[in-house]
Amino acid sequence: MPPVELTPEQARRIQLRAQGFLGRVVTPHQGGGLRGDPGARRALGALRHLGAVQLDTISVLARSHELVAYARLGAVGRSSVERAYWNGTAAFEYWSHAACVLPIGDWPLYAFRRRDYQRRGRHWHRTPEEACKEVLARLHADGPLTATGLGGAKKGGEWFDRTDHKIAAEYLLATGEVVCTRRVGWRRVYDLAERAIPAELREQDLSDEECVTTLVARAGRALGVATRADLADYVRVRGDQVDAVIEATGLVPVEVRGWSTAWAHPEGLDETPRGRHRTTLLSPFDSLVWDRKRTQRMFAFDHRLEAYVPKAKRVHGYFTMPVLAGGHLIGRVDPAREGTTLIARKASLEPAAANTPAKAERAVAHLAEALREAAEWVGCDAVRVERIDPPALAAPLAAALN
Repeated sequence: MPPVELTPEQARRIQLRAQGFLGRVVTPHQGGGLRGDPGARRALGALRHLGAVQLDTISVLARSHELVAYARLGAVGRSSVERAYWNGTAAFEYWSHAACVLPIGDWPLYAFRRRDYQRRGRHWHRTPEEACKEVLARLHADGPLTATGLGGAKKGGEWFDRTDHKIAAEYLLATGEVVCTRRVGWRRVYDLAERAIPAELREQDLSDEECVTTLVARAGRALGVATRADLADYVRVRGDQVDAVIEATGLVPVEVRGWSTAWAHPEGLDETPRGRHRTTLLSPFDSLVWDRKRTQRMFAFDHRLEAYVPKAKRVHGYFTMPVLAGGHLIGRVDPAREGTTLIARKASLEPAAANTPAKAERAVAHLAEALREAAEWVGCDAVRVERIDPPALAAPLAAALN
């Protein structure tokens, strides 16, 4: 049977549905001690749907993992997101696409990566053997501890300013002897995997091939339609690893005009994606846009984070958030907060989104909607736009906001 043929527009809509931005596809998680918190159940459902939510230290409107839930679910409480991810039983942190929070049931799928770290004998830094023994002894004796409790934190960035005990804790986390299923503030709470991970999950002994096969299949489901490079990037495996397992994943070969060879999840091909499009600001680390090459191919949108670019060289701003509306990325906002006012240091609309008066009117309305909703979610009662591109839309946007 010849491969299914898809237009780029069809591929984009399939992705939007698969990522939870078109129609109602995110099912609340049932159980897990979250019955009294429907927002937490919805946030955990979104995590299980995506497979991974990237973590990052930067917080402007909110931290990235909170923004990912908000973008799909609307005004879910930030405390509900924290409870969903770090209640100690439903999720854990590990290296997937990057540092991510993952559903607890996926613990067995990362055995291949834990074994790889064990073979290497290090994570980011040389791992002091004696410090590893001391960390394990402390956790055995005293129970779960933060890096501070282990005597391994310095004044400064928790992730980057590392002592021997912090290095040891991170290596043990990478190899699976230690796990993080809770945080206190933004500090990881380290615990022994034998204590924090259910026995039925720890006892599953999957081969490297079984792990990669399932993860690539999950990536295909989360992306809807994807190239080899897309699949590899979503869970950070090599292209040759994708090649070795692709036939066993259940993904279906498809042809998308202008793409290289691609695959789709069968669910994405069952019916034409329908439903209401979400209008929202996106975290720069959202899985819809975290792959810059894919984002360019899907949306003709040049996405990059400028937080680590010198201020004088930034084009769009420090924490530029893409604006999703009508299934397209129509612009960007660089947000900030002053008291109860959400500030757009700079807002810009893509040329294609505002190249006629009718399009510009719709784009301004969408941008105003996204700003107002985000402001309300973070407890702001006003929005101020300092700069907009094109400048001629300043007055229409002010009117739409007010």
